[in-house]
Amino acid sequence: MTSLVLHLGRHSSPLGELLIATDDAGQIYALDFADYEARLQRLLQRYHGLPDQEYVLRPAPVDPHHAKVLDHYFLGQLDQISTLKLCVRGTDFQNLIWQYLRQIPAGQTTSYSKLAGGIGRPKAIRAAGAANGANPIAIIVPCHRVVGNSGALTGYAGGLWRKQWLLAHEEKYAA
Repeated sequence: MTSLVLHLGRHSSPLGELLIATDDAGQIYALDFADYEARLQRLLQRYHGLPDQEYVLRPAPVDPHHAKVLDHYFLGQLDQISTLKLCVRGTDFQNLIWQYLRQIPAGQTTSYSKLAGGIGRPKAIRAAGAANGANPIAIIVPCHRVVGNSGALTGYAGGLWRKQWLLAHEEKYAA
């Protein structure tokens, strides 16, 4: 059995400490909040704990480029995060949802029904919501930009207060 070695770095942010799992090439496999480390571990196991491969997390400093890009994002340079390289392994449906999420401009939101319709599956609203909630890379894959049909804030794995903060931050700095 082979092991996928990932580096787990910790980086401070206005929303609390971030956990960032990367490989040797600097691809981001997961990003979550430190108080949700169990979720990060669970999602890494789900997407990268393959039958013939296990993943191993080793503490490491955050890649300086990642730290700089995240810091710039939190200072209002929102487009910086789209440059980060990701390794995302979900189902075909999840990958479509996560790709679509990255196309939602900062400062804007969409609904779960529009999310499902945006990938050509308008009746798959619940599945789109589940895929959105299973996103292993917070902020960079902006699942926080999805709201209820009425515009109300609905679930966010990092807590609704963080979702509200991220949306207000992006609205303030969006071009």
